[in-house]
Amino acid sequence: MKTLYIARHAKSSWEDFSLPDHDRPILPKGEKRTRTVGQKLKSLGEVPDLIISSTAKRARQTANILAAELNYPEDKIELNENLYHAWDDKIFSELYGLNNDVNSVMIVAHNPGLTDMVNNFTEDFIYNLPTSAVAKITFLTDRWEDTNMAKYKLEFILTPKMLENSH
Repeated sequence: MKTLYIARHAKSSWEDFSLPDHDRPILPKGEKRTRTVGQKLKSLGEVPDLIISSTAKRARQTANILAAELNYPEDKIELNENLYHAWDDKIFSELYGLNNDVNSVMIVAHNPGLTDMVNNFTEDFIYNLPTSAVAKITFLTDRWEDTNMAKYKLEFILTPKMLENSH
């Protein structure tokens, strides 16, 4: 079985319009929400074998926060510029190249591509994968290159709002 975690970066700042989009940082509120999601993932035993992040600052910061919460070594996060504003076909092509020894991977990237990706696996169309949200999809295959043909299951979508409302 292969497991894919789709993680949208945390809420980012639009404060400095002189910054290129790639360099926008996350907001303190985004950091807090990402920590909450990371803590929930850890409590569920959901720790990926590999974390791959877009090279954008907000995605890297989000990946670092999730890694810290999951006790995943920050220096093992792979940065992939192909994930910056990637659509689902580009994300799939990155998955197909993974070593099959990796059984679970977390992709930290951007909308609208991530919402599009999740919608490939759900009957309940979602309009927006919120910032800091994580979706988990499992595939009944031992090979990443076969995930597009494998039986799959959307296990959950964790959003910060769900977790805030559960207290």
